[in-house]
Amino acid sequence: MKRIGILTGGGDCPGLNAVIRAVTKAAINDFGLEAWGIEDGYLGLIRNRMKPLKLDSVSNILTRGGTILGTSNKADPRRFKVSVDRDGNDVFEDVTDRVLEHARARELDVVICIGGDGTMSGAAHLAAHGLPCIGVPKTIDNDLMHTDITFGFTTAVQTATEALDRIHTTAASHHRVMLVEMMGRYAGWLTLHAGAASGADVILIPEVLYRLERICECCLKRSKRGKAFTIVAVAEGARAVDGEYVVDRVVHDSPDPVRLGGVAEVLCEQIAAETHLECRATILGHVQRGGSPCAHDRVLATLFGHAAAKAAEAGDINRLVVMQQGKLTSVPLSEVADQQRIVPPDDPLVAACRAVGVSFGDGK
Repeated sequence: MKRIGILTGGGDCPGLNAVIRAVTKAAINDFGLEAWGIEDGYLGLIRNRMKPLKLDSVSNILTRGGTILGTSNKADPRRFKVSVDRDGNDVFEDVTDRVLEHARARELDVVICIGGDGTMSGAAHLAAHGLPCIGVPKTIDNDLMHTDITFGFTTAVQTATEALDRIHTTAASHHRVMLVEMMGRYAGWLTLHAGAASGADVILIPEVLYRLERICECCLKRSKRGKAFTIVAVAEGARAVDGEYVVDRVVHDSPDPVRLGGVAEVLCEQIAAETHLECRATILGHVQRGGSPCAHDRVLATLFGHAAAKAAEAGDINRLVVMQQGKLTSVPLSEVADQQRIVPPDDPLVAACRAVGVSFGDGK
């Protein structure tokens, strides 16, 4: 093992630079390896855009949000847009062979893939075709299988909680029902934790299908008790028992084309119509991804980065570094690809929230 590549795939996330720093410095200082940065995720492998990383390259980036390497949530070697036909339709090709050729030309012995489930699916694919990969779990959604936590999640929870706290004061002042929509796709971890931390009155997550009448009952009951406002934390993937996901848009050239969003606005109109209470919706959007990582994520990212570099030096390839019960370990990439970790019905935090009077819109 002489040379490692490092890429950041999928959406940006607080802590990415902390991992890049840890991998690079550990590779150079502890293991005598060369580190190369791959630009814009898998797009850099597809288009052969890479550059050497030195100690100075990763100096003073621990606290910075985003990623100095850039990222892409569209580039997928298995299905890459190469042109548009005469009818305006996108034309896709499998460019795996091109990626392998570029990796060989750069003499990469292993690629450290920092990302979520989409990035890990891509890494498992490349590993199966002969390019050794090691995964590092990144996502604000906290939905990667076989790891108790991903870096970026804690910072996103803090950001969302602070937003909910600010909404709280406005809701109380204007006597409104305030709905705050958070990211998370089809997993409710972010909304559950931020909702619990901020004392939300209603928490709506994808794993617990809601009934509109139950949400309205909660709002009206609070109003009758003299509580002139209600805070509703809504995951973008929340949906009614008899309803569908609310889709913001479809990005056809993306491996994950469906972009959820807008459920808070839909619910806002429905609640107002049913209860005649004044309602407002706020969608936090990409603000949840940005900013400097919190101390916990800086530490976690550093631990993950060092573990990835150590695994590379030891030849422990085609695995994802994970945290299980407070201990660092790893699992095969193949066991993570194309899967998602969701909130179980018996999660302790769900039970704790119900015990303190939080409604999940299901009437329980």
